[in-house]
Amino acid sequence: MNRLRPVLILITCLLVACGKETGSPLENAIITDVLVCGQHVAYRGSVAGLDPSAVEVTVVFSKEPSASDISEVRFSGGALSARKGSEAHSLVFSPQSALEYYSSYSFVIPEGPVCGLNLLDDYSFSISTVYDPAPKYPEISDEALLDLIQERTFAYFWDYAHPVSGLARERLGSENTVTIGGSGFGIMCIPVGIERGFITRDEGAARLRTILSFLSSADTFHGAFPHWLDGSTGRVLPFSTDDNGGDLVETAFLMEGLLTVSRYFTLPSEADIRSSIDALWRAVEWDWFTRGGENVLYWHWSPDKGWAMNMTIRGWNEALMAYVLAASSPTHPVSASVYHEGWASGGKMKLSVDGPLFFSHYSFLGLDPHNLSDSYGSYWEQNVAHARYNYEHCVRNPGHHAGYGPDCWGLTASDIPGGYTASSASNDKGVIAPTAAISSIPYTPEESMRALRTFYYIYGDRLLGKYGFRDAFSLDARWFAGSYIAIDQGPIVVMIENYRTGLLWSCFMSHPDVLQGLSALGFSH
Repeated sequence: MNRLRPVLILITCLLVACGKETGSPLENAIITDVLVCGQHVAYRGSVAGLDPSAVEVTVVFSKEPSASDISEVRFSGGALSARKGSEAHSLVFSPQSALEYYSSYSFVIPEGPVCGLNLLDDYSFSISTVYDPAPKYPEISDEALLDLIQERTFAYFWDYAHPVSGLARERLGSENTVTIGGSGFGIMCIPVGIERGFITRDEGAARLRTILSFLSSADTFHGAFPHWLDGSTGRVLPFSTDDNGGDLVETAFLMEGLLTVSRYFTLPSEADIRSSIDALWRAVEWDWFTRGGENVLYWHWSPDKGWAMNMTIRGWNEALMAYVLAASSPTHPVSASVYHEGWASGGKMKLSVDGPLFFSHYSFLGLDPHNLSDSYGSYWEQNVAHARYNYEHCVRNPGHHAGYGPDCWGLTASDIPGGYTASSASNDKGVIAPTAAISSIPYTPEESMRALRTFYYIYGDRLLGKYGFRDAFSLDARWFAGSYIAIDQGPIVVMIENYRTGLLWSCFMSHPDVLQGLSALGFSH
C-alpha cells in the first residue's frame, strides 16, 4: 500500500492540472431580447433619439450570464460597465463616459465565449443620440422671428430667381429649369416682400413685368402652361416622357398667383401689369381639358402625346384651385356639373384628415378657408382638422422617430434620404419638412409657432440657410437636406402673411371672376 501512495498522488495531481487547463465547458446560450433605454431593438436594428448621458442597454440571455466577463462585447463609444439586470438572465450595459450629441454608435455582442456563456449567434445593433438641445441663436421675439423667416425664404424667389425669366427655379441647382406652379407661389410672395420692406413697390412691379413679358411668349398648350419651362428660352421641358404639354394644375397655381397680385398692383401706373395678367388668364382653355365635354377635368394634354397621361383631377387633394378657376374663367368656363361629377365624383368625395399637409396649403394660399364651405364640407374645419391630425400623429409618434413631438412635427411632400415622397401619417418615413408645420400656422398657430422656434433655435445651425429653412431633415438618418424646393418655400412666406394680415387671401378673394366662379359652384364664403 505504501508503494502505491506516490502513484495515487501523481494521478491526482495530473487530474487537477488537467481540470485547471481545460476548465468547465461554457453553457450554450442565445440572446432573447435587447432593450435600449427600455425600447426593444431588433437584430441589426437601430434606436435613435437617445440622451447621450443616460444610455443603458439591457441584454436578456437564455441562460444566466456573468457581469465580470464582458471584454468581448464591442461598443464604438468606448469602455462599458455591466451589472445584473432586474429581469432574469439579464445584464445592463452602460457607457463609462457620456456619449456625444447627434452621434451614432455600434454595439456588437459576438458569438462564442462572452459574458460567461457560449453564444450560438451574435447580436449587433446601432444607437444614435439626440441633437444638442442648446439654443443656437440668441432669443428674439416671435414677431422678429416671423420677419426673419419670411425674409430669408423670400430670397429664394428674389435672389435665386432665374436671371432671364424672373421665374422660380424648380429647386436649388435647377439652373434653367423653372417651375410653373412654384412660380405662382413665388409671385404671391412679391406683395409680401413689398409690405414687409424687403423690396420696394417699384422693384416688385419691375420683376413682375419681366415675368409677364416672358410668360407671354412662352410655350402654352390651349393656354395652359407646362410643368417646367426653360427659363432662358420659354420652351417646354418635359416633366416625363408623356408629360411634355399643358399641365392644368400647375397652370392653376400660376393663375392663383397672377390673379392675386393683379388685385394688389392697382395703381394707374400699374395698369399694364393688370392687362398682361388678364390676357394670360383669359387665354387658358379650361374647357379643353374636359376632353371633349366629359364631366371631369384632365390634368395633362400634349400636342404629340394627346391625352396619353390619362389622369383625371379628382378630390380630395391639392387641386381644388383648378376647378375653382375653371369655373371662374370669363372665356372658357366649365359648368358646375364638371365640379360635382368630376372633382367630387358624383357627390361621393370625402374630405380626409390624412394625406400630406400641402393638401391644405396650395389651393388655400389664395382661397380664404374662413367661412368657405360647399355641400362637401367646411374648409376651415377641414384644414384645421387636417393640421391637427398631422400634429397629433407626430406627438404620438407610433414609429418612434427621433425628434418627433409637440415642438417638432410636420409631414408633407419633401425630399427624403435618397429620394422624394409625399409624407403623411399613413406614409411616415421619419422625415420632418419645415414647410408642413410653418405653412399650417393659420390653422394651428400655437403648435406651428412652437415648431418654428425649434427649427430655428435648436436645429437652425444645420437647417437654416440663405434661402430659409432647408427642405427637410431626419434625425433617424442623421440627415439634413441641402435642398430648397420652390413649392415648399412659397407657402411658408404666403401662409405666414395670411396668418399675420390675411393679405393674399384678401387680394385673391376680391377678384370678381373668382367670386363669380365660387358662386357658380355653390360655395358660400
